[in-house]
Amino acid sequence: MAGVKSYRMGEDIRRIISAKLTELKDPRISGATMLTVMRCEVSSDGSYCKVYISSFDGHKQAIEAVKGLESAKGILKREISNVLRLKKCPELKFIADNSTEHSVRINELLKKD
Repeated sequence: MAGVKSYRMGEDIRRIISAKLTELKDPRISGATMLTVMRCEVSSDGSYCKVYISSFDGHKQAIEAVKGLESAKGILKREISNVLRLKKCPELKFIADNSTEHSVRINELLKKD
């Protein structure tokens, strides 16, 4: 896959997972007030996808949500392959991302000056 194609596929996967977050019944996922799929990085051959998850409740809540998403990986892969009509869906790896907390901290430091 070329760079543009893997980027476009990553954006499609991000959109599908974001829409599916509200439908999942796992308390680790639904317990978080604001979960966000920050970005999806698809490998060049399309076999792996890293999904970065962030939560406004903090990094610990994002880690719990990642555990819930790992258990719902099969449902998400099925939805992705149905919507995108893929023969082989990429293997999903969920990673807790603390970029939201980091940006809030930087924003506070900038406002202080």
